[in-house]
Amino acid sequence: MEEKLSSKAGAKPIRCRAAVSRKPGEPLLIEEIIVAPPMPREARIRIICTSLCYSDITFWRMKEFPGVFPRILGHEAIGVVESVGEDVTELIEGDIVIPTFMPDCRECMDCKSEKSNLCSNFPFKVSPWMPRYESSRFKDLNGETLYHFLSVSSFSEYTVVDVAYLTKIDPGFPPNRACLLSCGVSTGVGAAWKTANVEAGSTVAIFGLGSIGLAVAEGARLCGATRIIGVDVNPDKFEIGKKFGVTDFVSAVNNGGKPVSQVITEMTGGGADYCFECVGQAALVQEAYACCRKGWGKTIVLGVDKPGSQVALPSNAILQSGKILIGSLFGGLKPKSDIPVLLKRYTNKELHLDEFVTHEVGFEDINKAFDLLIEGQCLRCVIWMNKNE
Repeated sequence: MEEKLSSKAGAKPIRCRAAVSRKPGEPLLIEEIIVAPPMPREARIRIICTSLCYSDITFWRMKEFPGVFPRILGHEAIGVVESVGEDVTELIEGDIVIPTFMPDCRECMDCKSEKSNLCSNFPFKVSPWMPRYESSRFKDLNGETLYHFLSVSSFSEYTVVDVAYLTKIDPGFPPNRACLLSCGVSTGVGAAWKTANVEAGSTVAIFGLGSIGLAVAEGARLCGATRIIGVDVNPDKFEIGKKFGVTDFVSAVNNGGKPVSQVITEMTGGGADYCFECVGQAALVQEAYACCRKGWGKTIVLGVDKPGSQVALPSNAILQSGKILIGSLFGGLKPKSDIPVLLKRYTNKELHLDEFVTHEVGFEDINKAFDLLIEGQCLRCVIWMNKNE
């Protein structure tokens, strides 16, 4: 058994820099760490650049499980395969890959089906370990274990990722754009494209115009939606949203005492065809459901709420309205087949990626990226491991 779990001969531990989160909410520390060789069905990746997603901030602040420390956060990235473990045939050293928090094993019933992107072999969970072996590939220089995040942990110059979570891409794509498809943009665009299957000429309402909500707008625009209504507490988001197809804006707080759902129902003559909740609040799920059109309306939930949150909907309303309520992890996309499609649409100048990148910093300034996102000053901040790449 010990021999079976060994990595390929020749692969040695690597000493490199990582941004380690040691305590909830405290600045990340740039430290030297040891990254172990990959185990069977794993690859060790040299990260080219990574971008900051709000999910990183959520778990950086989290004081109770699944918030664990010390941890290497980060899950939007692009990198180069440095070495592979035993039984890896689909990747070789030098391949350019995008890691994702969503697996695509291509072996289980779900991964083989067009109906789902929820892998049965690797059910989604926020684990501190590698998914196949329930162990870590990171240690600090004192020998202390450093925990993983979302099976990626991209805030390190080198990381180890299971091959089920790696998508090989053409090396010609600009890395500071391709990395965005590792999570946020793919999730939003995919939710409109795959989960909702937004139809041309339809009306869409989006609750929350952060990066995910704007990516939903971009996906709805690509699908041909005629009217895209953005809902946010910040009216400045409307000007930003116009770049991604948002046509109307509704304030989440100033509507003369009317609930947002009533405003949207009135302005659409009965409700939006598709409503997307992109904030992560149970109350907003209920508002979104309330203003999607009876008979065929779909409410799609993308936002991550705090553990234990409950959505309350009247039973009779569910029965009588004929509406659909559905969740969307990673936008319903299958990473290995759908990410290349999105990259091609970017190359064809159909998919807008450039507009999402508002800031770029070097790895040593990673805490500045956190500040920018927390203060609402950026959509996506790309963090370069080596600015000369």
